[in-house]
Amino acid sequence: VQLQASGGGLVQAGGSLRLSCVASGSTFDEVIGWFRQAPGKEREGISCIADNDGSDSETWYADSVKGRFTISADNAKTTMYLEMNNLRPEDAAVYYCAVGSLWATAKAMGVPTCNYTSLYDYWGQGTQVTVSS
Repeated sequence: VQLQASGGGLVQAGGSLRLSCVASGSTFDEVIGWFRQAPGKEREGISCIADNDGSDSETWYADSVKGRFTISADNAKTTMYLEMNNLRPEDAAVYYCAVGSLWATAKAMGVPTCNYTSLYDYWGQGTQVTVSS
């Protein structure tokens, strides 16, 4: 699976951006997620959707973005989105999309949420988000 992220850019604080991530070569698997990495910081999970064997799904958001960011995916499972509203200077980072196939196994082992990088097999190249104050 190849992932192509886009939609980053420069925005003023309080503004909005919509990131997209298109998959080629396959559709999304058990878990999709968005991560970000600011200079000098570790990559952190922002939001993810985990498919529970097709019966339902669960969505997770980092506390820092709850109520401002929304993750979604199209029905064809080839494009995921991250709608970002009320952006803050601290949201500035390179944003990465990722997909993985290890959620069912991880959940069975007691992993509580889908924001761990080890759950993901494929990563996009990243798109820069800059927020001016």
